[in-house]
Amino acid sequence: MSAPYAIRIHETGGPEVLKKESIDPKQPGPDQALVLQSAVGLNFIDTYFRTGLYPAKFPFTPGGEGAGVVEAVGEGVTHIKPGDRVGYVASGTYATHVTLPAANLLPLPDSISDETAAAVMLKGLTAWMLLFEIRPIKKGDTLLVWAPVGGVGSLLVPWAVSLGARVIAVTSSDKKAAIARASGASEVIVGYDTVAEQVKALTDGKGVDVALDSVGKTSFDESLSSLKPRGWMISYGNASGAPDPVAPGRLAQGGSLVLTRPTLFNFIATPEALARGAGLLFGALKDGTLKADIGQRFALSDVADAHRALESGKTIGATILVP
Repeated sequence: MSAPYAIRIHETGGPEVLKKESIDPKQPGPDQALVLQSAVGLNFIDTYFRTGLYPAKFPFTPGGEGAGVVEAVGEGVTHIKPGDRVGYVASGTYATHVTLPAANLLPLPDSISDETAAAVMLKGLTAWMLLFEIRPIKKGDTLLVWAPVGGVGSLLVPWAVSLGARVIAVTSSDKKAAIARASGASEVIVGYDTVAEQVKALTDGKGVDVALDSVGKTSFDESLSSLKPRGWMISYGNASGAPDPVAPGRLAQGGSLVLTRPTLFNFIATPEALARGAGLLFGALKDGTLKADIGQRFALSDVADAHRALESGKTIGATILVP
């Protein structure tokens, strides 16, 4: 294994601002643990920090999920021990080693590999939040899901279908449409033009109960216009840029619509909430409802190439970084 290092940014910009720097792993203090990472998840939010869409204090180490083996624990840590395999949602995971609050670490079942955990911890818990916590999805609901073969979308579609929902997916190519259908989408719209018009045609003019939108600027109005009265618009990403502001009157005109912009960390702020979400996620992985669709692997040191691939729209499923 190479000497310990982290990927840091000292200024906003393109993928070239991601720099590999040597580190001295920090020994854990009280209620902390030191983890040797074996896999790190790549997420679109990582690019938001890199470009400055989301503010960061420099130097900044991106990364929001990972998995590895506990090397040491601090005073007061009892639920994990050195040698345990763990998965986690945490900040600063673009590194060979991370020192984290032990409460963030979830022991991994034997049935879940490190790569699977790194691929699905943040994305899977996001899917759990979207389907179970905000506006719980029930049998008979119709959902509009954008980017259905991306990291979160590839989990959202089969999980929603398992709950008895009808999924209308929106994607950018026939290849991705075929994958979305194979994962359970009832109908797939290819291209971002006239989406609302096509949705209304597919639903006999009624619209959908919930729109799950990770695309942002180019999709936002189409999502709102696809909703039935009292429908829910859940915006959880900005892949095409931040949406334009929406006047409250627009929600009234659409039929008393509900608009929310959730952040996962508000839904896993307590150990009990994290355990609840992880329990459902691990259960869905174990029974085959979900699988870790790892479409790409990059060396962590080649993370700039991973960002270029992600931003170009060429990735399918999850992407992991290997330290």
